Amino acid sequence: MLKLNFSNYEFRFKSNENKTLIFDIIRKKFVVLTSEEWVRQHILQFLVSEKKYPLSHINVEKQIKLLNTNKRYDIVVFNPNGSIHIIVECKAPTIAISQRVFDQIARYNFVLHSDYLFVSNGLDHYYCKMDYEKEKYIFLKEIPVYSVKREV
Repeated sequence: MLKLNFSNYEFRFKSNENKTLIFDIIRKKFVVLTSEEWVRQHILQFLVSEKKYPLSHINVEKQIKLLNTNKRYDIVVFNPNGSIHIIVECKAPTIAISQRVFDQIARYNFVLHSDYLFVSNGLDHYYCKMDYEKEKYIFLKEIPVYSVKREV
């Protein structure tokens, strides 16, 4: 698989019926290794290893209802209170990150109401903080590291 714009991570692979599978640390099972899955697995490692998000706060490929249609998000990171902290949209490295991709994640966010958006094709990464008062997103250099806000 193509070298992506992430640190080097260790992955578990196996073959089944002439297909390569990669172990998903969130779903706790081997899944077919596609170009998009390669990106998804790197992002999961990035969130857990570098940004320190707990595995228990991350969900992968779940269905949501959007305007009477069923859609499936790639990755969601939850806050400790159960609200959504980050929505991640993964694309294969051959897919350019365009306005269409941002429109897709923005539509998902109508339902999910996330604090941050993260879009990546494994080569280019875009991070945004939602500003609901001004109805826009603000581009960031990186996504925040996990922290539990303590009330005093």
